[in-house]
Amino acid sequence: MDSHPTKLDYYADMWRLRSESTIVSFLKGDDGRSALVLDSTIFHPQGGGQPADTGFIAVGDQELKFVVEDVRLRDGIVYHYGYVETLAGDGAVESETGKEVRLHVDESRRKLNSRLHSAGHLLDICMKNVGLGLEPGKGYHFPDGPFVEYKGVIPPSEISNKQKELETEANALISKGGEVAVALLPYDEAVEECGGSLPDYIPKESTPRIVKLGTNPGCPCGGTHVHNLSEIISMKVSQIRTKKGVTKVSYTVG
Repeated sequence: MDSHPTKLDYYADMWRLRSESTIVSFLKGDDGRSALVLDSTIFHPQGGGQPADTGFIAVGDQELKFVVEDVRLRDGIVYHYGYVETLAGDGAVESETGKEVRLHVDESRRKLNSRLHSAGHLLDICMKNVGLGLEPGKGYHFPDGPFVEYKGVIPPSEISNKQKELETEANALISKGGEVAVALLPYDEAVEECGGSLPDYIPKESTPRIVKLGTNPGCPCGGTHVHNLSEIISMKVSQIRTKKGVTKVSYTVG
């Protein structure tokens, strides 16, 4: 298979749900699933705490489509996992290498994933705004129980008040609104855009992708987000739990 990295079209345009590409290969993964590899994609692969997009890929002019159930990124290559669905012919995709395809991302799933992801990043901003200088760690932005973990603790006597403060601050920012922007920046510019520092895992020779929510400092992120903070609609901080030096903040969106 061609090892040329897949061009990540969603990196530049997080809100694009339709695009065209060409087939690089059709294969069976190590787990036996069928996988379609393209030269570019608008499908977001699972990663960074965000679930994968789903949808379908229409092949050529035939009554044939590849239903995308899962998407993963490995060594620069995006694998679209799913199955062939056809109304005509034998449904063979193997012979279609180099064929033009049309990509269709499921809109409702992408929008929900983006709202949850943006809400998680908004929570980071709210933590600072209410006087909690805890460093964000793991984020889980799936619909079945989204949360963000922070390094450090909140005293038990303050948890209830801080939970209310976080929710009030989040909804105030959502009501105010603010455009969400994304850019690939030279390292030094990215540092400045993010308030003076970047995580240690980002190489200094890299060009980080920085997402900014409104006028707040940006942060490195590879996922998709809403156009405007108002699209989150509302946010509820459902629980705060502290264990072994880590504070877990669970939330939902309206």
